[in-house]
Amino acid sequence: MRAAPDRISVGFQGEGAAGGPPRCGPLSWGQLENWSAIVKQGTWLPLGGVKPLPEGTTVDEVAAELRYLVSRYEPMRTLLRFDPDGTPTQVVYAAGEIDLEMVDAGDADPARVAEDVCERWRAKQLDFATEWPLRMAVVRSGGALTHLAVLVSHFVTDAAGAMTMLAEVAERTTTPVRGLQPLAQAQWQASPAGQRHDAAAQRYWEGILRTAAPDRFPRPATVESPRYWHGEFTSPALGLAARRWAARSGLDTSTVLLAAYAGALTSVTGVDPVVIRPMVSNRFRPGLADVVCTLAQAGLLSIQAAGAPFGELLERTRRVTMAAYKYAYFHHTGMERLVARVAAERGVDIELGCYFNDRRGPSRDDAPIEPGESSLRWVTAQDAPSFEPLFVHVDDAPGTLRLSLYLDAAHLSPATAEELMGAMERIAG
Repeated sequence: MRAAPDRISVGFQGEGAAGGPPRCGPLSWGQLENWSAIVKQGTWLPLGGVKPLPEGTTVDEVAAELRYLVSRYEPMRTLLRFDPDGTPTQVVYAAGEIDLEMVDAGDADPARVAEDVCERWRAKQLDFATEWPLRMAVVRSGGALTHLAVLVSHFVTDAAGAMTMLAEVAERTTTPVRGLQPLAQAQWQASPAGQRHDAAAQRYWEGILRTAAPDRFPRPATVESPRYWHGEFTSPALGLAARRWAARSGLDTSTVLLAAYAGALTSVTGVDPVVIRPMVSNRFRPGLADVVCTLAQAGLLSIQAAGAPFGELLERTRRVTMAAYKYAYFHHTGMERLVARVAAERGVDIELGCYFNDRRGPSRDDAPIEPGESSLRWVTAQDAPSFEPLFVHVDDAPGTLRLSLYLDAAHLSPATAEELMGAMERIAG
């Protein structure tokens, strides 16, 4: 038997704690994009998991870490307020309290208990209007703290921001936070300069929207059940080929893999030009390099890929990514309205759900890759939450290259996705 969790209240105090009421404002462009995904997928997009605690860890030490996180990072102490039409406003609090759960493992495996806590949290929706977007618990076994369970909403930060956060937590950095916080970002985005950039991004997108084929994939004759699939494609050959082409061309392996993805899509679907939404960090922009928040947005690019030798396809990819990355910084809701307007004027629905995201770390190409067999395994199949039609991530993996793919079988069957992965390997090889 395990006891029900207890809670202790942890007070926090961030910048401006002596300055009165919470600060309010519109969501930044990165927050808007993330919020759209939360609403569309029906999940609070929790990130994190379980880590063992060093022997002798005390409750006060864990509470101090929780206090540090919420005090230092504005998105951790942000709630949302909603207009009648659902438009969110962010409300940043300077001070408050957050709960730390205390869970007794009893005679159960404490590691399993901590995993169960995370599973319970993932299944429980988060009320962004009343709950801080961070959940933390410690598991106790035999009177000692053994494991920490932590989940934070993707609304708080993207992967690059999380790396900054983890480094600062380990060092307990006390210097002022770096970069423009989301409220300050939204202020610039509403300025004349921000509005000019957004208008330029809309003009760039509209040029593609008016000429692109409306569908990314030929619809399957039958739809698999469950509908949403997650798989992992492991390919040392693709990893080695990407490095060879990168060395030959002077480009990075991310661009090489994007080109292979474009060529494979045309080969498998017959759709050309290929239209892809690459995830762009936006951290090359002034004041955004190290800020802990969500900044990544999905850009838009179009590549004529059919029949091109891979060297030429790689050069075409290089050319179009420059503009795609520049204009992957925009007001998400405004861009949704643009897509809907162009679709109405063309008299067709325009499907843009074909994504590519290289989420490897900065040392992505330093680790050795060992030759070996390629393999694809399906990790999960589910009816909820939903996935985009196709989302391919490039992930760090020891000794190899791994692509994680998420698909909606109403648009792309698992069998076609397997063919797509094999085509990437063949085209780049």
